[in-house]
Amino acid sequence: MANQPKASWRRRLFEIVEISATEDSTGRTYDMISTLAIVVNLAASVLYTFQNIREQFGPVLTTVETVTVAFFAVDYVLRLITAHCLYPKLSELRALRKYVFSFTGIVDLLSFLPYYLPVFFPAGAVAFRMFRVVRIFRLFRINTYYDSLNVITEVISSKKQQLISSVFIIIVLMLAASLCMYSLEHEAQPTVFTNAFSGIWWAVSTLLTVGYGDIYPVTTLGRTFSIVITFLGVGMVAIPTGIISAGFVDQYSRIKRLSEYANEEDVHFIRIHLLETDPWAGKTIENLGLPHGVIVAIIQRDRETIVPRGDVELRPGDTLVLGAESFDDDQHIELKEIVLRRQHDWNGVAIQDLDISRKTVIVMVKRQKKVIIPHGGLVLQEGDHVVLYSQSRIPDATEIQI
Repeated sequence: MANQPKASWRRRLFEIVEISATEDSTGRTYDMISTLAIVVNLAASVLYTFQNIREQFGPVLTTVETVTVAFFAVDYVLRLITAHCLYPKLSELRALRKYVFSFTGIVDLLSFLPYYLPVFFPAGAVAFRMFRVVRIFRLFRINTYYDSLNVITEVISSKKQQLISSVFIIIVLMLAASLCMYSLEHEAQPTVFTNAFSGIWWAVSTLLTVGYGDIYPVTTLGRTFSIVITFLGVGMVAIPTGIISAGFVDQYSRIKRLSEYANEEDVHFIRIHLLETDPWAGKTIENLGLPHGVIVAIIQRDRETIVPRGDVELRPGDTLVLGAESFDDDQHIELKEIVLRRQHDWNGVAIQDLDISRKTVIVMVKRQKKVIIPHGGLVLQEGDHVVLYSQSRIPDATEIQI
């Protein structure tokens, strides 16, 4: 019992530090302070680059940066303390290690560490200020934002082979162009095209931009060859752009087709992830015993998409996309949803210990952004959204009709 107040205190700290619910005024205030600290720090960094402002307000800008960076350091410490709440299934040490080496953990660390350890970051300490910009993305946890990032990742991953091939062609073209230009211009400009690397610099600036004007051909053959390389460069650079654009079109067309099929045929798709303890792991699709009207549409294994034939054996870690027809029925099932507040009687109580009637069934528990399948040993926590079926009247419950 001694650890329960500590766990409750840390849970509350976690709710404040993380992106909080709209009704949590303390958490929202912390979010606004964090956003303000990032914006003020970046504004001070930009203003400090102007000499006249630096001479007049230098001490003020330095103080602002010191205070905001100190806030970043305190925020990092708070996230270390609440790391176990972020990864509740891991032990204290493993949860701490996972956060420290995660992308957000590294960004949080580098947003203040170069300021206090400039010896280890002598030349590029200022460049690490960009990580303070990245910190603000944690405030935009919107589904559409992450879906867009997922689409970009999926497009690049699916077109990986084509992109590698196009980059390889560009590299070969640059090497060939640099050697040819060196051979054509070296005698006319020995101090400009001194070696093959000078030709590479010209090839890169010509193929990928319009040139910088510091190196250019003066001979007739060199200028003629330069025109050919410029046209080839435009085409070569357009290849990766076209591949990525086609990937975006394919991706959104596929999503649109799935949604259209679902709307026209009233088919619903869900995605599940197989664990080692799931009874489907190790079974073939034909032996799953799926109900009538339910199909396995897609199997994703690592980065590979597998056609769900009957003899395909499912493995732990597979992601299954299931499709099911909608059942037409005039009868509706009315569910109820309860949001657990701190003073609620169910807060901190296991489901099996709840004082509810036998005609009341808890269907689902939504904790933060995770949906939990209820079981008897699940302990309900403050902020949980409990969806249940009951014929009894439950105060402060919102009705859901399906």
